[in-house]
Formats: sequence, structure tokens, C-alpha cells
Amino acid sequence: MIQIVDETGSTNADLLARLGASEHVAEGYWLVARRQTAGRGRQGRQWFDGAGNFMGSTVVRPSSGNPPPPSLALVTGLAVYETVLPYCPQPTQLMLKWPNDLLLGGAKLAGILLEAAHGAVVIGIGVNLTASPSLPDRATTALAEVGMPPTLEEFAGQLSRAFAEELVRWRSHGLELLLRRWLAAAHPLGTPLLVRDTGGEPLAGEFAGLDSSGSLLLRTADGKTLPVRAGDVTLD
Repeated sequence: MIQIVDETGSTNADLLARLGASEHVAEGYWLVARRQTAGRGRQGRQWFDGAGNFMGSTVVRPSSGNPPPPSLALVTGLAVYETVLPYCPQPTQLMLKWPNDLLLGGAKLAGILLEAAHGAVVIGIGVNLTASPSLPDRATTALAEVGMPPTLEEFAGQLSRAFAEELVRWRSHGLELLLRRWLAAAHPLGTPLLVRDTGGEPLAGEFAGLDSSGSLLLRTADGKTLPVRAGDVTLD
């Protein structure tokens, strides 16, 4: 169920186009590219195209009895975390950052992009296995900087299995177990955060956990705890 292509514009865009053309894309199918020429990240950012890195997408078809689709970002984050963990000599340096990033030593190692369309959610994942971009606004890293990374083929197989397991837990146990496990893999409570909403206005505070829907809780200097349902979060 894993198709690896040498080059495409964007694996997410390809799957969205297939869904838009009424093609049935089954859960468990992964489209992985060795190179992307038009990859996209959150908020329109370019998705780094490094040779040997993982760039792939899959489809989930939520039903009425499933938890809210936005919580699939947390499901995916845990799957990526569990897949990467064995390759980290110092596992405590690996942590999830709400909503869609995986950090290693405080630097971005992986990112996730969710796009809903045609009754499905297309999930794109990028993991820096062999190389990382140089960005002006954040530190980045790759698994190759801390040890021997897996090949693209190995990582794709491992991630697809981990994601399938997390999806079963999500559907069988709901959000309570997911939130507990996500928090255990995330930066500690009390971590200083800076949140920028879609308008770009920054809001500083401390990480106060997640609410029952999976939204971030931010404790501000005046003692208020605010839910954050969307935004760009950086460790302050």
C-alpha cells in the first residue's frame, strides 16, 4: 500500500486531486515522493525538499462515530514520534510541539499538514532524515545529525505501521488516551510559548496542557488560561 515515486509536485495535492476526481483512495495507502517540486507546509510555507528525506501523504476517512477530525494532527504526531524514537540516541531530546511539529533538541525535525476535502482528510508528513533546511525564523535538524538514519523505504514502512496502530487507538478509545499519550511526549507543562494567530498577533504565556478537544491551553501572565484552536506556536 506504499507507492514511492521519483518526483511529483506535492503528494498532498496529488491525493486531493484524486479525491476531487472521485477516485477511491483507500485508507492505508501512502504516496511517497523522493523529490517534491511544489511541497507545502502549514500556513503556505514551502516544504523542504531534501534528497533522502521522507515526504509522503495518506488518507483518512472519518465517520460520524470518530473523534473530531482535527485531532488527527495529534494522532499523526504520535505516529511520527514513535517511528523516530528508536533512532534518537538521547530520547529525552525528542518532543512534540502543538499542533503539528516534532522537535529534536529544540529544533524542528518533522512537520505535518492536514487538508480536509471530499469527506476525507489528506495527511502530509515531512521528516528530515538526511538533511534539513536553513530557515531564518527557526532552528532545524535531521536524524543524520545524531546518528544513522533509516532509508526512505525503511522509514515509510515503519511509519505506515505506526500510523495504522494509532488510528485504531483513536477510533477505539477516543481522545482521552490520545491526549494523555501526546502530553507525555510533548514539551513539559510550564514551557514558555509564543502563539501567533492567523492575523500574526503574538500572545505569550506558558503551556498549560490540552483541553478535552485537543486545543492548546495557554496560561498568560495575568493568570488566565486561554484555549488556542489554531495558530503558529514557538517555544519562547
